[in-house]
Amino acid sequence: MGIEQFIFYFFALVMVASATMVITVRNPVQAALFLVLTFFSCAIIWMVLEAEFLAIVLVLVYVGAVMVLFLFVVMMLDINIDRMREGFIRYLPFGVLVGLLMAGMLISVVGSVNFGLDKFAEPARHAADYNNTRELGLVLYTKYVYPFEIAAVILLVAIVAAIALTLRRRPTTKYQKPEEQIAVKRDDRIRLVSMNSEKKK
Repeated sequence: MGIEQFIFYFFALVMVASATMVITVRNPVQAALFLVLTFFSCAIIWMVLEAEFLAIVLVLVYVGAVMVLFLFVVMMLDINIDRMREGFIRYLPFGVLVGLLMAGMLISVVGSVNFGLDKFAEPARHAADYNNTRELGLVLYTKYVYPFEIAAVILLVAIVAAIALTLRRRPTTKYQKPEEQIAVKRDDRIRLVSMNSEKKK
């Protein structure tokens, strides 16, 4: 077993174990940290498969931005863990069924039939000056340009919907009006009352 196979199997085992811990630990902060470890292990596997650009994007975008946002949200919200775990056993058979269906779909898509590889065949080796970022860009903006644009439109709609939900007015919520606070005058806030001074008896 070479060093590349050892790295692949080691980090694949770490990734499976950390992904299992994501759905089994009771603390949501620990689950988010285990998800960070899962992403990091997946990035190492992509590095072994000579997909450096995808590995760096996974670390920068998901680990560096998305998971930090998840941690802030989880730590700021007051989550009732006991109430969240009440329906775990009740929905466990349905979850196992969905997991098996997803595993079957992944096996059918990533199988050797669709990729044209033998079971023990190694991927083709590239030269030292091979640029997978350029190859990824060529494939993304030529063959898959329409799915890429559709995904961009979906993300744009999601951003607009999130902003609209954030800015909606609620009758029970109090809002500040900075333009009125700035335009206020002294006479609007302070009233001087003249009073006769009292004399001590």
